[in-house]
Amino acid sequence: MGKARLLITEDDVDISNMLKIYFSGLGFEVDTAMRGSEALEKTRHVLPHLIVLDIMLPDIDGYEVCRTLRTHTRTSHIPVIFLTQKDERSDRLQGLELGADDYITKPFDIEELKLRVQGAIRRSERESLTDPRSGLPAGRLIEEQLRRIIRETGWAFLDVRVTDFEPFKDVYGFVASDDVLRFTGMLIGEVLDELGTPGDFLGHAGGDNFIIITTEGASQNIRQKLKERFAEEVKSQYNFMDRQQGFILASTKDGKAEQFPLMTLAIGMVAPSQQSFSDIREITELAAEARRQDAGGAKL
Repeated sequence: MGKARLLITEDDVDISNMLKIYFSGLGFEVDTAMRGSEALEKTRHVLPHLIVLDIMLPDIDGYEVCRTLRTHTRTSHIPVIFLTQKDERSDRLQGLELGADDYITKPFDIEELKLRVQGAIRRSERESLTDPRSGLPAGRLIEEQLRRIIRETGWAFLDVRVTDFEPFKDVYGFVASDDVLRFTGMLIGEVLDELGTPGDFLGHAGGDNFIIITTEGASQNIRQKLKERFAEEVKSQYNFMDRQQGFILASTKDGKAEQFPLMTLAIGMVAPSQQSFSDIREITELAAEARRQDAGGAKL
């Protein structure tokens, strides 16, 4: 697992810096925001595994930030812990009604906050809500979205896979391969922001496999842009020599060295305008078959 990403949204500079130093020392990747609007903007670009959210902010309050997160498909799963000076029962209930995962009152015990943060992230991963490397929705959340769209029209389901990911992992190691997965998730998010809609869904089905649910009208442009951007920008994950030669040398099962091309994206797409679906497995299986065809018969 890579570092869990925290977003500390707190307008008190001393508290914000203290929390950043403390959680960074525990191995978390920590970003901070002073305003609610800044927190929403940062979350839109890089999904955190958890948000520590102060209620009293200078622009929009924490309640509104949480409400916005919960009403957008791509951020509705992110655990939120409210951090506030208020200790009224009504304030706690309002936060919990909005879908906050926990609530801690200032002045707080930082060890207690640590345990609450760790517990919320573990729960999210244990319940198959998020992938521990990318922080994107996983298992159960993906299934919920599939059960939702099967009754609707106008959508497209994209099965996205990183080709030649395993040889890269063998040569560059687990840390570098986890970086590729996070890079891929961020890239897909950027393309959806540019070409998709706020209702689009991005999930991490496991390993090098991502899924997108978007509108059928936007799907072709998203697919093309993803393939183009990934093919160019993934080069930064390789060393200079491999970038220049356009391939890596990795050992096969019998110990022989073999050339493997640089990673690309294979993307399969299905939509209800093409055919009807009676089960969510039909959606995923047909999209996977289309993705295998897109990969040109490569072993996935």
